[in-house]
Amino acid sequence: MSNIILEMKGITKTFPGVRALDNVNFKIKEGEIHALCGENGAGKSTLMKVLSGVHPFGTYEGDIIYNGNNCEFKNVNDSEKRGIVIVHQEFALIPELSIAENIFLGNEQVKRGFINWNGTISKSRELLEKVGLDIDPNTLIKDIGVGHQQLVEIAKAFSKQVKLLILDEPTAALNEDDSENLLKLLLQFKKQGITTILISHKLNEVFQVSDSITVLRDGKTIRTYSVKEEKVTENMIIKDMVGRDITNLYPVRNKSIKEEVVFEIRNWNVFHPQDTERQILRNVNIKLYRGEIVGIAGLMGAGRTELAMSIFGKTYGRKISGKIYKDGKEVEFHTVKDAIKNGVAYVSEDRKEYGLILIDNIKNNISLANLQKISNNSILNKNLEFTETENIKNRLKIKAPSILQTTVNLSGGNQQKVVLGKWIFTEPDILILDEPTRGIDVGAKFEIYKIINELAEQGKSIIIISSELPELIGMSDRIYTLCEGVITGEHKKEDVDQEILMTYMTNRSGGSKK
Repeated sequence: MSNIILEMKGITKTFPGVRALDNVNFKIKEGEIHALCGENGAGKSTLMKVLSGVHPFGTYEGDIIYNGNNCEFKNVNDSEKRGIVIVHQEFALIPELSIAENIFLGNEQVKRGFINWNGTISKSRELLEKVGLDIDPNTLIKDIGVGHQQLVEIAKAFSKQVKLLILDEPTAALNEDDSENLLKLLLQFKKQGITTILISHKLNEVFQVSDSITVLRDGKTIRTYSVKEEKVTENMIIKDMVGRDITNLYPVRNKSIKEEVVFEIRNWNVFHPQDTERQILRNVNIKLYRGEIVGIAGLMGAGRTELAMSIFGKTYGRKISGKIYKDGKEVEFHTVKDAIKNGVAYVSEDRKEYGLILIDNIKNNISLANLQKISNNSILNKNLEFTETENIKNRLKIKAPSILQTTVNLSGGNQQKVVLGKWIFTEPDILILDEPTRGIDVGAKFEIYKIINELAEQGKSIIIISSELPELIGMSDRIYTLCEGVITGEHKKEDVDQEILMTYMTNRSGGSKK
């Protein structure tokens, strides 16, 4: 464990207007699990892209010394030939191809000029067994879950004779069981002598498996800890990440909830869009008071996102029945436009797929949902658009040189702020926030929480859907639990803990089991 397999010395990487990495030094021992932590935009992914050749030699300053040799990787193939393989947060899998085809895509098993399908299937089985996935290699990617897709990505890395495995937020989209299985797998890889760099915002997982932790902040190396040799705490890591103590992860809110029901869902039923005999939501009843934050807790598959999307202009489901009331009057949302007109906004759990146009700038993303606000007789007022979106950028403290910055170049936390800004721009009364802090660091989370609280203090009513139970308890005034499409309980914040919520989330009869 004393051998240094990788050393990155004085790495500096600059993009137009931004220094992403500033003289970063990073050292890893052979056979260890080394966590790389930092806020969104700290430079973690950029550093790994330099290492893997995504940012090729010549586009950065500094040295990469791997196994004692100074390396100049011009592309990803160069690094993979040396056994350095990166698994990105966004999977590089083709849904319409099989598992086996994806594993060997670009690395096809060829015999006499033709693809050796028998060899491909056989080797795929071996690789899948290595990552603990018992599934037919002929299965299409689109037919397996996110957790299994993550394992396919790792199997793909093993097909390239991986010696140094880089995992960028590997559990961000996984449920608790899949996350736990993946962490156990990393410990098995360690026993096999594989070195792993783990990028993660989930500090509990970091402490569960890591031998060392390096913290980056604002593109600079802050500190490296040896978990076994030092008494390292989550608070120490958080302080290094954000440059300050966060004594309370959930900011205090000046509550001004009025005993006035502003939004209500009654007897809401939704069926699956393809299998119309399969009921996803059954007689759901929810009410929301003015200035209140209400949480929705449920396991994956409970129907949380399906509930939000079916309410928001029936963007999910078939045979939808039930009633929606706003300010005491029944309303109908046949389309997204109807929902927006009635003061309802929905921030999707997948900001990159449904929330943003990544190739467009901040200004256009924010203004897109409410062009009427900045138009006169259907003619866009460019000056007004610039002023209004600049105000949103400043209000939400979006870190970017200007509102003309391309959104794809922002950190995850700032992308999430742009999505929030887009829907705040519609001036809604009701906000439905689906996993509003997924994949962002603790510092960015705190800023998002402050924005949510400010909106509630202004009289907005908010529904938060989250897989993180501490987040729901920390932010919500009331929490509804959902199990298999059925509301199993309504809980005041002061009356619940994680164990109580989990009991109701796993028992459709309403938490009667003990």
